[in-house]
Amino acid sequence: MSVSIAKGNTNVKIDTTVMQPTAVNSDKKVVFDTKDLNLWYGDTHALKDINLPIYEKEVTAIIGPSGCGKSTYLKTLNRMVELVPSVRTSGVITYNGREILSKSFKVEELRTRVGMVFQKPNPFPKSIYDNIAYGPKIHGIRNKKIIDEIVEKSLRGAYIWDEVKDRLKENAYGLSGGQQQRLCIARTLAIEPDVILMDEPTSALDPKSTHKIEDLIQELKQDYSIVIVTHNMQQAARISDRTAFFLNGEVVEYDHTDTIFTNPSDMRTEDYISGRFG
Repeated sequence: MSVSIAKGNTNVKIDTTVMQPTAVNSDKKVVFDTKDLNLWYGDTHALKDINLPIYEKEVTAIIGPSGCGKSTYLKTLNRMVELVPSVRTSGVITYNGREILSKSFKVEELRTRVGMVFQKPNPFPKSIYDNIAYGPKIHGIRNKKIIDEIVEKSLRGAYIWDEVKDRLKENAYGLSGGQQQRLCIARTLAIEPDVILMDEPTSALDPKSTHKIEDLIQELKQDYSIVIVTHNMQQAARISDRTAFFLNGEVVEYDHTDTIFTNPSDMRTEDYISGRFG
């Protein structure tokens, strides 16, 4: 039996008769390394023995059905999950070799290095300029010339400069949804992170805006490590280098994206990507 999933302008044919996993070992630097991570919301065991390396300057997609732990895992990488009072964790997550769950690792420092883009665009109720300038100002930059340079560089980096350069003093809410999301990406770039976390960044966007964001992600991975949670398997196939399949709080399979979509090693992965459940 075989099924086809669109990848770009072609169809990827999934052979469901042969399943030989490929090792995910890489010569690339590991940015985040998660080992034996468990997480509970009160009595609910949401993440179970997660072991997952995230590699430098790649796009790592996290796929799986609703409620499988994708977003929870993403939010552990910048410790946003700690905002939930009942959360407790065990295990280790290292960022560039440092244990991020340790009390000695300040959350503010972590979130400077690890930016976050959310499901729905969330610009500040400020001007386009002030949205980008906010982060640098918080970090003590006061020189207007330097801030001007950061604003332009960030907006260019998010491929939106030409669309807004004459509107910088206008309220960001006047932008379209796709433009707002690229503005939020630019706002993230302004603090010069190493890693960008994206939680369903295109789910609220139209196809044209989604295409622009996907093209932008491909450009950004030249300089940043990107982790994206997505329900859209075609999107994962199009833009990611590696894919992790989550199910019931566990990592069922993690491999190069082409392997996950054409030659998965676990029947549950095959069932999910072929649409038998999820």
